[in-house]
Amino acid sequence: MTVSHTRLVGVAAHLPETTLTTAELEDRLAAHNPDLPLRRGLIHDHSGVRRRHIALPHEKPSDLAAQAARRLLEDNDVQAADLDLIIYAGVSSDAVEPATGHIVAAKIGACCPVFDIRNACNSVLNALQVADVLITGGHHRRVLICCGELPTAGTPWTVAGDEEFVRVAASYTVSDVGAALLLEAADEPGVLAHRFAAYSAGWQAAVAAVDNLTTDFLPDRPSLGPLIVDSGELVRGIGSIDYGVFHKPLADLGLTWDDFAAICVHQATLPTLWWFCDQVGIPPGKVVVTIVQHGNLVAATLLVQLARAVGSGQVKRGDLVALVGLASGASAGIVVVRW
Repeated sequence: MTVSHTRLVGVAAHLPETTLTTAELEDRLAAHNPDLPLRRGLIHDHSGVRRRHIALPHEKPSDLAAQAARRLLEDNDVQAADLDLIIYAGVSSDAVEPATGHIVAAKIGACCPVFDIRNACNSVLNALQVADVLITGGHHRRVLICCGELPTAGTPWTVAGDEEFVRVAASYTVSDVGAALLLEAADEPGVLAHRFAAYSAGWQAAVAAVDNLTTDFLPDRPSLGPLIVDSGELVRGIGSIDYGVFHKPLADLGLTWDDFAAICVHQATLPTLWWFCDQVGIPPGKVVVTIVQHGNLVAATLLVQLARAVGSGQVKRGDLVALVGLASGASAGIVVVRW
């Protein structure tokens, strides 16, 4: 049976209780790099991050996603057996093979099809787009999108000097987190629009490479390297994307930014957040700010912001919400929803 609309049933986030303040992180860096002239307060001044969440040593991305998923299902009186599709949409994953979605499904007791979607920090936003198409096309009726991010596992605690510190500085702003969103077929529209764009010529601006991936014999096995970011190039890459990707869906719906109860925007640093909002015309007062107290939440960012806005009462049933994604690649997108 073909259905015509997708509605958002609920959202949940799992933020590990253990936290590390930026001051504590700088103390640890200083202890590991006694010759590095790191000015205290530098990381906060450039990123706006005051603290980040740290998962327990034994936890994997699937554990974080499963914790958020269990909370979401319990809050909405839904059983894992009621799901007919799980999309895992984290940058972090437990393994190259199988899809991390299988591991999450096993941990929550689901027995439905699964697959992973990965597009840097826009992974969840793309998963929402795909889920909407599958639901409105009549292929699935209840879809769980989940995400587990464990980026602090790759924190580079020793650096060779100032130049390397600048290259890996983005790694000191990230946070561990789990998030989940439940969607289902409905008579009334919840997902109103989605639109995406990319400027792939700028892909080298932010890279977490797989080192030593080659058919040549090497004594070292392949491993995931730290996130290397050229902030100037990344901003230029985002700036090269036609901002019509954000404005056209609003114009088609007869909306302006002022019509939204909340606007969730991906946040890598506080300065770039406000720069972007100024470029696109997003009112700062509508933005759900998470970067300061929770750090860069990677692909889970928008779901954590939505959960916070709903939990605080900022967003109520029937309210409009814009989910605005920015990611390395570079890619950008927007999903407009009615909660």
